[in-house]
Amino acid sequence: MTRIAIIEDDQAISQMYRFKFESEGFEIEIADNGKLGLVLIEEYKPEVVLLDLMMPEMNGDEMLEKLRATQWGKDVMVFVLTNIGEQEIPKSLTKHNVRKIILKAELTPKQVVDIVKRELK
Repeated sequence: MTRIAIIEDDQAISQMYRFKFESEGFEIEIADNGKLGLVLIEEYKPEVVLLDLMMPEMNGDEMLEKLRATQWGKDVMVFVLTNIGEQEIPKSLTKHNVRKIILKAELTPKQVVDIVKRELK
């Protein structure tokens, strides 16, 4: 069973994705900010991380930089889930090996699941 960590500060959104991914057979754990997300990823060892950018405590961009600097997080597959405009997306994401940037408002949870499934093949 593929493990996914959802790092998202909006509980309604994280629960919506949890429900959809679990119904498709994935195992899910959630953290609501980047600081907790790093701890979760180190302990949980997910194959996939769904990462929001705009969060309290530590934003997604900072968390990703710290994640990639670790042995346990340098190769994990990361999808950025955001609603910020394309021009506002930090350029540094490209150097941190993000698999895909997904605009939440443009896709249904099912479409996000399908994207992750395709990338896992």
